[in-house]
Amino acid sequence: ALLQAIFLQSGYDYRSYSFPSIRRRIHSFIRRNKLSSVTELAEKVLTNQAQLHALLFSLSIPTTYMFRDINVFRAIREEIVPILRQSPLIKIWSAGCSTGEEAYSLAILLKEEHAYERTLLYATDVSERALASAQKAIYPLRRMRDYTSAYQSAGGKSDFSEYYSADPENAIMHSFLKQNIVFGQHNLVTDSSFNEFDLILCRNVLIYFNRDLQNQVLQLLSNSLRPGGFLILGDKETLNIYPSHIKYKDFDRALRIYQKRM
Repeated sequence: ALLQAIFLQSGYDYRSYSFPSIRRRIHSFIRRNKLSSVTELAEKVLTNQAQLHALLFSLSIPTTYMFRDINVFRAIREEIVPILRQSPLIKIWSAGCSTGEEAYSLAILLKEEHAYERTLLYATDVSERALASAQKAIYPLRRMRDYTSAYQSAGGKSDFSEYYSADPENAIMHSFLKQNIVFGQHNLVTDSSFNEFDLILCRNVLIYFNRDLQNQVLQLLSNSLRPGGFLILGDKETLNIYPSHIKYKDFDRALRIYQKRM
């Protein structure tokens, strides 16, 4: 009933998402907001837009950080970018970009590999609140030590502090990193393909969907990828059990990197 209420009020359809994952997030939201039950939350969702938007943010935002999965970013730098660099215009999609850390990590990497100037990087998410945070590009300063370590381990070629300015509490990513990033709202479940990409990263998003929805989203990603392009999934996700896998070859199975067949 709660998921139906969310759908009626917002158009966001969580009814086919992985039920254990959604249930954990809902009950966590109930505890944080000192509500008594799912029924009370459903009533608030139907009558209070602020409560609805807060719940949507809680349901949609994944864990993310700069250069998450350092081996993936090292592979992008060393193996994928040299191939992409052959194109006059490189189009990349960070699907489910959350608060933007993945997009800015890619911008930094591409800048260092002299490919950012001819790249269009689309960063999308279902959450307006997450996108607003991504566009601000302001992150807690306390995270920078871990981000710096991940950046260096992923093959960083500079001093990570060159990419942000700091105040006593926050790090603000430099504006030149936003130059070729297009932020936009996109629902992987209900929206259609909007471009043809050379590289798509959709990491740790499918784990929140049930099998039918996973297959639907993978079909969307396949339709959005040019022949020879690359798809990167999360470390707990795989392509090889779905019908879409016949369109790809393993580029690096361990890292969940796939290349669409020509």
